[in-house]
Amino acid sequence: MFAGEAAPFISELGLTTEHPVPGLSARYPALRCDRDDVCQVTTDMGYSNAASSVAALLYASGFDLRHTYFIIAGIAGINPKLGTVGSTAWADYAVDFSLLHEIDAREMPQEWASGYFGIHTNAPDQKPVPSYRTEVFQLNPELVTRAYQLSKNVTLGDSPAAIAYRANFDTAPANQLPAVLRCDTASTDTWFGGAALAGRAETWSALLTDGQARYCTAQQEDNSTLEVLRRGGAAGKVDFKRVLILRAGSDVDRPHPGQSDSDVLLNYTQQGGFAPAAANLALTARPVIRNIVGNWAAWKRGVPRR
Repeated sequence: MFAGEAAPFISELGLTTEHPVPGLSARYPALRCDRDDVCQVTTDMGYSNAASSVAALLYASGFDLRHTYFIIAGIAGINPKLGTVGSTAWADYAVDFSLLHEIDAREMPQEWASGYFGIHTNAPDQKPVPSYRTEVFQLNPELVTRAYQLSKNVTLGDSPAAIAYRANFDTAPANQLPAVLRCDTASTDTWFGGAALAGRAETWSALLTDGQARYCTAQQEDNSTLEVLRRGGAAGKVDFKRVLILRAGSDVDRPHPGQSDSDVLLNYTQQGGFAPAAANLALTARPVIRNIVGNWAAWKRGVPRR
């Protein structure tokens, strides 16, 4: 989504050839590719930028993407109940955490646990009808399983600042070393933090998926990107069954004991997670990319069984 996330991939994969594409972000106007047709597009941040850039890729690039595998890779806030600073996570579900009614928590009914509730519902515990049709995406479980199997034993990087910050937690996995995970993501253009909103992201993700989604990362782009790819699939441009989401925890979404909700959000850079998270995206994706490229005859037909 931005240069800091792109840099480890460019370096790791040797993406030296540029292909300008009309309609990409003015800051990132070209794809970068290698000799094996592994390419990267940097979309720019947020719903609008991500959707616009991916649409340009599908309809203005001139590339044949019908057999392409997509890895949506970026940093995120992470739920310390399931991961820690620096952890990476393959998602089965992407849940929109912005298509909501909201009443300020100071003005909501006393019996409500949250002021966030579904559009065209009357209370936070009611599941909304998916009238926008972008509220929830489920990715191909066979592909997610294969990506997780290929990468789960990768040794991830760390930083002294992340190690120090992680030590403030008294429970696992928040105070453990970063690891490759399989858990789900919530999309919203609003940067949120604190125990109340993070807890609502958990319950909202579970509510919309009938208890299937385990919320562990929060980011600004994925549901919009997935909708463009789904429409591209309907148009015969891509295969939506070949899409993965990989997010890395650059900061936690709620405070450690003794930390304030405002501090965990406003001083997120002090958690020391950005550099290892960005690097760990490339480390986690690398064995998946190498397996696809090295066994293309099998992967071109679909996800290999082994």
